[in-house]
Amino acid sequence: MDQDIISELRRRGYRITTARRAVVSSLVGATGHLTADQVAHTVKATNPDVDTSTVYRTLGLFEDLGIVEHAHLGHGPAVYHLGKTHQHLVCEVCGAVIDVPVEALDVLALELRERYGFQIRPGHFALTGRCDQHAVSE
Repeated sequence: MDQDIISELRRRGYRITTARRAVVSSLVGATGHLTADQVAHTVKATNPDVDTSTVYRTLGLFEDLGIVEHAHLGHGPAVYHLGKTHQHLVCEVCGAVIDVPVEALDVLALELRERYGFQIRPGHFALTGRCDQHAVSE
């Protein structure tokens, strides 16, 4: 996947800098969603000369290009992930994050658009509730 993203950047006319390559690698190698500070920490571990502000600017560029998206999973800082929009379900008890396809909200999105004239932007904010392990019995 690293090379696919790097190739896409080249195709769009962007230089492949050390910082850009390192940010891509940190996101590809992540096992979950990362904050900008976590990306910066990962980048600096292998590339200490890359400034944190450069990582933030690179994330911003990648978001503008549609390579990454950010989401708010709760009260903490925004997190970043590669790829297409997906919805985040966050357990308010254990903090588990479940990624679901945005299509899971199609019926709700249609109703909100038809009834209220409002179009949601899925993926940007998480839906909170309780995972199966912590669900309240009815």
